[in-house]
Amino acid sequence: MLLTDSDALFHISLARITFLKFEEKIFLSKNIDNSKVLSLLSIEDIEQLLKRKIGKNAVWKGKENLREAEIALHHCKRLGINILLHSDRDYPELLRQISDPPYLLYCRGNEKLLGQRSVSVVGTRRLSPEGKKAAKEFAYQAVTDGCNIVSGLASGADGYSHQGSLEAYFDYIEKGMDVSRLGRTIAVIPSAIDEIVPSVHKKLAAQILQTGGLIVSEYEPGMGMANWHFVARNRIIAGLSPATVVIEAPAGSGSLITADFALEMNRDLMFHKATFGKLAEEIAGKLNARLEADFALGRVSKYKVENRPEKFLEAGAPVISDYKDYLKCLAEAPGERLPLQGQLF
Repeated sequence: MLLTDSDALFHISLARITFLKFEEKIFLSKNIDNSKVLSLLSIEDIEQLLKRKIGKNAVWKGKENLREAEIALHHCKRLGINILLHSDRDYPELLRQISDPPYLLYCRGNEKLLGQRSVSVVGTRRLSPEGKKAAKEFAYQAVTDGCNIVSGLASGADGYSHQGSLEAYFDYIEKGMDVSRLGRTIAVIPSAIDEIVPSVHKKLAAQILQTGGLIVSEYEPGMGMANWHFVARNRIIAGLSPATVVIEAPAGSGSLITADFALEMNRDLMFHKATFGKLAEEIAGKLNARLEADFALGRVSKYKVENRPEKFLEAGAPVISDYKDYLKCLAEAPGERLPLQGQLF
């Protein structure tokens, strides 16, 4: 569905209100006529409409919110950024099914990819050489099988999985082969749709777009970064695919938050055997020791210390060796693969 400018402005205005839940944004969209009316409401008016008290730390400046939404819409039109509303036909159905889907998605590139077959790949920023190879090869094999790779454009596993996808495309071009049946790569970023974080991946982001891939964010152009955006981004990565593959993740890794999201969404979760390689275990050991020390000083939570790959393996998460093994694992009956089998490869 193509939004008119007035509708787009209204939905951008709603989407950027951080103290509203997804269901509340839908409710307000059905009970407020337009962005102008929304901008004139006080926070007490919103509370009355929602029939709940809004936290005392919530900040609401209606007119300023409208001005920011107008600027965002201008930049979307200037940069060719498409806006997908949660009810749009092209909005990914898998993502729509999660408990807290993005109200809007901002897209640069081919948003049609969002409705196609995909697998999410995540992992630590401090990859071992084996992990780098695993991320690239898994992505390469996936896209040559017509499967899209979803990741977060972060350093480490994310970046190498995007690179593996791109290498498949460039190899096909070099060999004069048909790229139309290749999968592509989808980068879900924690920043505004017009900003690339980390900045060293700007070239990588450009190549993703040049090769028919997609960059997606729930934050409009010009939106400032917040630390919680990274965790919010992780739920989208897990939500876009029926399965998530973790490639190396020491205790406390953000990729294990994505793993938690995948399980909460009743999606498949697998660990690549590179997670348990000798160098990966050495890196993880050093990071774990540092994490334990930070916990003793009260700097990190118990959840972060205890959130490690072993927890997921004990709960039955399988270990795979490559993309072909991933496909085999998908076809297996639940519990058919021994949880620790992958460590014996």
